Amino acid sequence: MHPLLLSALIQIESHGNDHAKGRHGELGALQIKPILVRDVNRIMGTHYAHAQVTNRAVATFIANAYLSHYGRNLSDESLARIWQGGPKALKRSSSRAYGRRVMRELERRTQVATSNKPQTFPTK
Repeated sequence: MHPLLLSALIQIESHGNDHAKGRHGELGALQIKPILVRDVNRIMGTHYAHAQVTNRAVATFIANAYLSHYGRNLSDESLARIWQGGPKALKRSSSRAYGRRVMRELERRTQVATSNKPQTFPTK
């Protein structure tokens, strides 16, 4: 998984708002639903409450655990589609537009990160 994928997902989902609330019970910067928290608790043997996903560190842990479990050896675009539509999202064409949107944001973030690196000059 690209190191900036979660930040791209955060931008797409909530524009970085850790206290965002969605129409269908989604919470936090990554707009996590209660069922996803229950799934990660089952997978990881953890005991997170859905309300805890407004904490960025908890949300990031849950997202990493979920994507690692369901997205082994998949592309970043496929991981984004799974994030949006669940483990079976790759079978549905409806998740493609979301995957492309996240990839555009990931590319933008990668370009910004690359352009902000200090330049090094060869020494004689």
